[in-house]
Amino acid sequence: MIDRDAGARRRAGDGLRVAILQSPGSPGDPETNLVELRRAAEQARNDGLDVLVTPEMFVTGYDIDRPLADLARNDLLDPVRRIARTCRVAIVVCLPEIASSGAPRMYNTAYFVDSQGEVRGRHRKSHLFGDLDRRLFEPGDRPFTMVDYHGVRIALMICYDVEFPENVRAAAIAGAHLVAVPTAQMEPFAFVADHLIRARAWENQIYVAYANHSGKERGTTYVGGSSVVGPSGEVLARIEAETGMADAWIDTTAVAAAQRANPYLRDRRPGLYRALVDPIHAASPEG
Repeated sequence: MIDRDAGARRRAGDGLRVAILQSPGSPGDPETNLVELRRAAEQARNDGLDVLVTPEMFVTGYDIDRPLADLARNDLLDPVRRIARTCRVAIVVCLPEIASSGAPRMYNTAYFVDSQGEVRGRHRKSHLFGDLDRRLFEPGDRPFTMVDYHGVRIALMICYDVEFPENVRAAAIAGAHLVAVPTAQMEPFAFVADHLIRARAWENQIYVAYANHSGKERGTTYVGGSSVVGPSGEVLARIEAETGMADAWIDTTAVAAAQRANPYLRDRRPGLYRALVDPIHAASPEG
């Protein structure tokens, strides 16, 4: 349903409307996935939405037989830019990125492409999960990447990144209104999608848009559960079907009000938390 008041609120600088996409996609088939992405972007445009967040590695697939490095040698970003420009919708898309400086390396990278097709931000996944990630990718060196879009400060993270409270707290301290998270959350971790995302929003009084895969890829079964959660921890939109979209209004004034009402950020005592930046050492046999 089109939000007929959204344009006026957007012009007032109070926020924007964000959609999440959930889908099993077509693993290893970028051409088919780009067609699906275009359909989703067209729907977002027709519904008057501003930003579409897609699952982690949606264009290529994630746990696939076809080597990601082979797919990464193709230009996958320009087709996404054309879709964003044609549909006049900003897109958060996650792609394998080959960095050619020095020895060839590949990153798991989220791009924020605006409605003119311009890349406004790039985030390399900083926390790699499990053997699959570590076999394929190098870690990025930022906890998040911030994009300011129509007055909304959007922090990009990827999947496992959001499971570290330090990352989301750092984004909130930096002024984020929304954390946008392409993810490939799998069994047996449904509790992350069901509960942890709500906690991240609540403890920082910000929005979280969490776009997950559904279905299966090889030995990986995805849990779905894509959602947009508000600063109060309330689930504003959730996708129950295997394939679908949902959206919610991101209200910057609601973030400000929630952070005034809930003093977590003000009541922090950073001096007590210095151990957070120290490595964890195993206890000696003597205890």
